[in-house]
Order: sequence, then C-alpha cells, then structure tokens
Amino acid sequence: MSMKAKRTKLSDQIRRAIDASGKSRYRICKEAAIGQPTLSRFMHGIAGLSIDSLDRLADCLGLNITTTDNKPHESRGN
Repeated sequence: MSMKAKRTKLSDQIRRAIDASGKSRYRICKEAAIGQPTLSRFMHGIAGLSIDSLDRLADCLGLNITTTDNKPHESRGN
C-alpha cells in the first residue's frame, strides 16, 4: 500500500514564492498593485486574494502554474 504525497496548497506555494523572490513586500505591492494590508493578510493566512490580484502577483513574480497529474481529465459535458 503506497501513500500519496500530500499536495501543497497553491496559496502556500505563492507565499513561498513571495518570500523567495528577493523582492521586498513593499515592492511587490507596488508592482502588483496590491495594497499592503491585503498582502499582509494573505501572507498571514487570514484572507485570500482575488483572481485579478493573483494574476498581477504571478506576473510580478514570474509565476506559472504547472500540473504534475498526467491522467486524462473527464469531460464535464454540456
């Protein structure tokens, strides 16, 4: 019986990318047009970010989403 590796949440991966970016949080906020209180709440796990904010943050940090699941996905139908 094999145990699957626990998947790391996307939000945790983004937090790590922010910390590893070498940029100050102030600079990230300015470049991504995200308020400092908003980013602070996200970094402390108190609140999430909108899709728009995540897009800007990904652009600022040069992030891309990749998958490791090679299984074919089922069609959702209509």
